[in-house]
Amino acid sequence: MSTGNEIERKDFEDQREPQIFSALLTPHRSLNRTGFLAVMLFLSAVSFVTGLVFLMMGAWPVFGFFGLDVLVIWWAFKVNFRSARAREEIVVTPTELRVRRVSHRGQVVEWSFNPLWVRLDTEVDEDFGIEHLYLISRGHRIRLARFLGPDEKASFYKGLVEALNAARRGPTYNPMT
Repeated sequence: MSTGNEIERKDFEDQREPQIFSALLTPHRSLNRTGFLAVMLFLSAVSFVTGLVFLMMGAWPVFGFFGLDVLVIWWAFKVNFRSARAREEIVVTPTELRVRRVSHRGQVVEWSFNPLWVRLDTEVDEDFGIEHLYLISRGHRIRLARFLGPDEKASFYKGLVEALNAARRGPTYNPMT
């Protein structure tokens, strides 16, 4: 059984404009869950064996500190993995530029702009390249692509500029298809 809201949502999705550009930006993490388990097992084993050596020598408090070190490292990795849940979604259509930012805690902030009135601004370092990328429109200045490195920001900037230019040109129709 469907409600009226589901029907309206489906009709709305069918009438969506074509996307010119779409990007999902997430923080890079070089260590996956399997690697995390391997590192923690290795670290636990080394700490346990080293702690046993100190325990045999009569320095029993050191054994506890080795266990505490493992717990602190485990906690630091968990905080790191939790912060990896953050993301930015950028979508450009012929009439709208949408930016949706989701924090690592799940808080959502969304902005919607007319692509005709948007401009991009960058802060460039001579040695490293693009450090910051900003979207500016009607008094709003939003920092984009915070997760990306300088080279990735340059590529993202180029793609977003091309998408905004395509949106400014307007839709093109091909009567041959």
